[in-house]
Amino acid sequence: MKISVVTVCYNSSKTIRNTIESVLTQNYSNVEYVIVDGNSTDNTLDIINEYRDKIDVLISEPDLGIYDAMNKGIKASTGDVVGILNSDDVYASKRSLNLIAEGLTEDVDGVYADLFYVKENNAQEISRKYSSMSFSKKIIRFGFMLPHPTYYIRKKMYKEYGYYKLDYRVSADFELIARHIQNGIKLKRVPHVLVHMREGGISSGGLFWRIHQNLEIVRACNENGIKTNIFLILFKLPFKILAYFQR
Repeated sequence: MKISVVTVCYNSSKTIRNTIESVLTQNYSNVEYVIVDGNSTDNTLDIINEYRDKIDVLISEPDLGIYDAMNKGIKASTGDVVGILNSDDVYASKRSLNLIAEGLTEDVDGVYADLFYVKENNAQEISRKYSSMSFSKKIIRFGFMLPHPTYYIRKKMYKEYGYYKLDYRVSADFELIARHIQNGIKLKRVPHVLVHMREGGISSGGLFWRIHQNLEIVRACNENGIKTNIFLILFKLPFKILAYFQR
C-alpha cells in the first residue's frame, strides 16, 4: 500500500525542515512525498531543494489559498491513501505511517487518530492532547470533529465525493470530513498519537477568526444535512476549555 503524504507551505522557512525530515525518517517504506509551495518569497524553496532527490513531487506556484494547495497535492499524488502533514507539524514518531497502514484494513476507507498540540517554537513541548476517542457522527452538530492532521483516506474517496471547497476560508477541512462521513465512508480510529501540531494558525488567531470559523462550521453542517445552529456550536466551548488542562 502506497501512502502519499502532502505538505503545503508558504514562507515556512522556520519549520519546513522539521516537517520534511519527519516524513523522510518514517520507517514505512512505501511513501510518496508531495510538497506544494505557494511560490514562497523567503528561503523555503532553498530548504526544500536540499532534499529534492527524496521528494517525489514538488509544485511551486501561486495558489488560491491553503485548501487550493491541498487539492493540488491530492490530485498530483499517486498513492492508494492520502494524508496531509502541514508545514509546521511533525509526526509523533518514526512509526506513525506504519500505524496508519496497519489501521487501513480492507474493510475501511480511512483512519484517524490522536494528536498533541505543541508549542509554536518547540514541536517536542506538549501543550495538550486532542483525543479522538469520544468522536462519533452525532457530535458533529456541536462542532466537534476528528483531528484533521490524522485523517488518512483512500484517494478514491476524493474522486468519488470531491475535494476541499475553496469558498471556505478556515473550515474546509471540517466540511470535507463531514461530507465524507455523511456519505457513509467507513473510518477506523488508530488509538495512538500520530502527529505533533504546533499551536497557532488563522483559526485560532483572535475573536474574529473564532467567530468566522464557527459560522463556517454551521454552514458546513447545514450543507451536509446535519441540523445545527450557532448556539449548539457554542455548546462545545466548555469542553474546549477543559481540554486545555489535559496533558
